[in-house]
Amino acid sequence: MLPSAASLELKPVPQVTFKTRTPDQWQDVSSDALFKNKTVVVFSLPGAYTPTCSSTHLPRYNELAATFKANGVDDIVCISVNDAFVMNEWKAGQDAANVTVIPDGNGDFTSGMGLLVDKRNLGFGMRSWRYSMLVKNGIIEKMFIEPEKEGDPFEVSDADTMLNYINPAAKAPPSALIFAKPGCPHCARAKAALQAHGLDYTEITMSQKINSKALRAVAGATTWPQVFIGGALIGDADALDAYFASGALARGRPAGDTAS
Repeated sequence: MLPSAASLELKPVPQVTFKTRTPDQWQDVSSDALFKNKTVVVFSLPGAYTPTCSSTHLPRYNELAATFKANGVDDIVCISVNDAFVMNEWKAGQDAANVTVIPDGNGDFTSGMGLLVDKRNLGFGMRSWRYSMLVKNGIIEKMFIEPEKEGDPFEVSDADTMLNYINPAAKAPPSALIFAKPGCPHCARAKAALQAHGLDYTEITMSQKINSKALRAVAGATTWPQVFIGGALIGDADALDAYFASGALARGRPAGDTAS
């Protein structure tokens, strides 16, 4: 049986040494190095490369990193019972520069949390149950543990639930997507503008399959770049500048709605 969230709150995190590699040398990282005198959001998951972990859990924490930082979080840490090589390659493939991945290869930290579970039916061996927690100076302030039921429940350890706990009034920035092509100065200008306004974006680069014909089908235009924010088409670099200048983003208005 898993421990309750309440039974872990106001307790210190386990004191262990993690075996990490940064970038090509072994490095010991202690619990104190991760948590002492810091406010840290931790999320733990059954395994790198697994579906929910790769499609939702890690990407959303990475996407909301700037918002967490603006609300007093010093670091976002992902812990999994995987080795350092696997964790590093997974992070690189996920383009998750805003998250610190920590390998708990022997399961020492996860065992100390009481959240090491038997996944041998899947060929995984012992792995972590999915959870998240807010840690302040090494003390667990808040725990979110997924309900103990069949499968891989993902109901409470997500990034938005944690952000809502930290600050219910915090607004997560909308997702952004940019269609760009290599060497395009207007694409570079648009990407710089997105970064300057704190928007994490996904880039789709011009290729044999993503060409001007495909761009016209998606955006109704053939000029590069084409930017979408919150699922709505903004347009090219000039349109993006106008969108930001209008204050529509700050007011939370959709693309094209610049009314005051």
